[in-house]
Amino acid sequence: MTRVLVVTAVELEARGLARHLGLARVAGSPWPHFRGGVLELICVGPRAAHLEPRVAAAAPPSLVISAGVCGALAPDLAEGNLVVPEAVVSLPVGRHATVAVPGLRRAGTLVTVNGIVATAELKARLWVETGALACDMESAPILSWAAARGLPAAVVRAVSDTASRGVSPDLAAVVEPDGRVRTARAVRVALSRPRAIAEAMTLRSGTNAALKAVAAALAQIARSRG
Repeated sequence: MTRVLVVTAVELEARGLARHLGLARVAGSPWPHFRGGVLELICVGPRAAHLEPRVAAAAPPSLVISAGVCGALAPDLAEGNLVVPEAVVSLPVGRHATVAVPGLRRAGTLVTVNGIVATAELKARLWVETGALACDMESAPILSWAAARGLPAAVVRAVSDTASRGVSPDLAAVVEPDGRVRTARAVRVALSRPRAIAEAMTLRSGTNAALKAVAAALAQIARSRG
């Protein structure tokens, strides 16, 4: 059977995509790991910090997909818009080509950054400097890992936050390096900075729209390979 390995950064992304796609949790896995049909989905943490050991527990794939949310850099991208780039660039230098996936049009580039892009001003600067449509923190290392093993790889992401706003560092910090969200830390942020509640709700809405779009794209890929 053709196996498509879907790699996400955050547990929230993994669980949301698994729910939309009807994937089952892999019994006994200490981290988010789901399977169903041709799809296998794992969470590897921000910056793909846990990619190597967690991929070792997955079945050998014939296609690797970096999936989840991204932040828009191009002003015309809205929440939930798909970003399926022809290439991923990383700073200061680095470029990774992607492969075509059935039924999805590839366009432009995505830039992988080392940290949260916290403001609209920083997003605008990154857009001017790179010309990328959107940014994330994982796709470059995921594509690099796949290339080193001779595996074709693609990126299927969708916008959770538009170019007009960033993600505050204190909200980003509620995600642990292994991809889990710390509820207690989120509560402390909300209590210390009341505006964080509204920001979190807006980000949650955008994330939900993004994951729904990505899940629909992954379902299309699965049908073409099933």
